[in-house]
Amino acid sequence: MSDTKQQHFLTLYEPVHERFERFCKARVYGNMDYRDLINESLLVAYDKLESLRSEEAFLSFLIGISVRILSNNHQKKKEERWSSATEKNKQDFAIGVSDPDVHFLYQGLSHLKEEQRECLILFEISGFSIKEIAEMQNASESAIKQRLKRGRDKLTEILTFESSHKTGKAI
Repeated sequence: MSDTKQQHFLTLYEPVHERFERFCKARVYGNMDYRDLINESLLVAYDKLESLRSEEAFLSFLIGISVRILSNNHQKKKEERWSSATEKNKQDFAIGVSDPDVHFLYQGLSHLKEEQRECLILFEISGFSIKEIAEMQNASESAIKQRLKRGRDKLTEILTFESSHKTGKAI
């Protein structure tokens, strides 16, 4: 039975691996190593595989698990702040951020409200439709569109501010 379950799990996971990895990389910026999130999510998903309602929803199943893990991790480390630039540089190296634009994008995303950040990552980076995101976030499609719009506006504001400070130009 274990080999059968393991094979079934791998069959479900292989086609969604890249999208799930992109989601995790973008979503964890500033909180934990994305590989840890992937590993923890896969362990929970394997244990709870029987509760999967539809094989087509496997990626949503994984993302839901990863969001809960991040939320739990955030609760545990609510008081903790990154205190030194050295620690931040180590984290950037760990997630493979080398392009300054990507660094600023992830940093900007980390300043958004959680729902907006998650929504933007699911739509823009992971390629989910508005309808799929609405199901994952248990919200209406119009609420998702609003989160996307507000998230994009805020991200533009953040990145414009970062860019002007970096170059010394006024906004």
